[in-house]
Amino acid sequence: MHRLDASLALLLILSASLHSQTPSESTNGVSAASSVSSNFHPKGDYVSVNGARLWYESEGSGPALVLISGGPGISHDYFHPYFSSLANSYRVVYFGALGCGKSDRAKSLQEYTLSRGVDDLEGLRKALGLGRINLLGHSYGGVVAQAYAVRFPESLQRLILVDTFFSAEMWQANNDNSNRELQNQFPEMWEKIQNVRAQGYSSCSKESQAVSDVPPSFPLFYDTSNSDKVIAGSQNNDVYCAMTGEDGDFLIAGDLGNFDFRRDLKKVSVPMLILAGRYDRIAFPRWTIQYKRYAPQAKFVMLEKSGHFPFVEQTDETVGLLRDFLQH
Repeated sequence: MHRLDASLALLLILSASLHSQTPSESTNGVSAASSVSSNFHPKGDYVSVNGARLWYESEGSGPALVLISGGPGISHDYFHPYFSSLANSYRVVYFGALGCGKSDRAKSLQEYTLSRGVDDLEGLRKALGLGRINLLGHSYGGVVAQAYAVRFPESLQRLILVDTFFSAEMWQANNDNSNRELQNQFPEMWEKIQNVRAQGYSSCSKESQAVSDVPPSFPLFYDTSNSDKVIAGSQNNDVYCAMTGEDGDFLIAGDLGNFDFRRDLKKVSVPMLILAGRYDRIAFPRWTIQYKRYAPQAKFVMLEKSGHFPFVEQTDETVGLLRDFLQH
């Protein structure tokens, strides 16, 4: 994909200046998201997992619903406040993976791996005494969630995947699609990127990043005005580049170059919900709909007025789907 983390990071930075009010006093706590303060966070703390301090936040009580953010390398901030209404029935847990948000940085870039992310998630579950968890992964977070379901099925109660990827082949297809759209819609910027690439610079180089100023709402939303509803957070390019390869915006490689859950998904025995946005240009529908083939036991829902963030663009519908799924 053409740098989901870069697009989202720019979006997060831009949105920080827009969120100067306090949270809405609505009955469900999520209406008028554009009025939510950038400082809106539940109580948080550090927990030691596999030799590193991971930051987590928690609200509500009851069965645990653990959320995994995208990237790789993006903090969890953009989840707020869209899942807070579920805290009246569940303990909603947000956390920063190694290298993300307030969590510790790795001592070596080689520590940023999918396997480490899965191990840390299991360590977090044990450290917080969560028992079997309901797990939601968004975008790259859904890759972690699928890997976790394969390795730790006994720790899982339910699995929720939101606008995510089932294989490196799918990730590469989305790379190609988003780059094609970038070339068609922003030819001036595409020419700058290609000029830098012709000099031998990869997409992770500072030279490439300096000219890749893609409008952040371009690949992410059905309605671009919804981009001002995202709370400011942070992103770590070291994590992204270590895991996707030095030219990850064009060729997926690195630790994520070979993942593939297509043969594993049918074996997932816990209830599974898969959500996709009709206008998602990061995980686009021609590929996401294939989850119906690889996970026929799952409930699959296409949200017709959403891009990559259905919980932002169709909050009521998304939360309603989640609540119904978690209750049955």
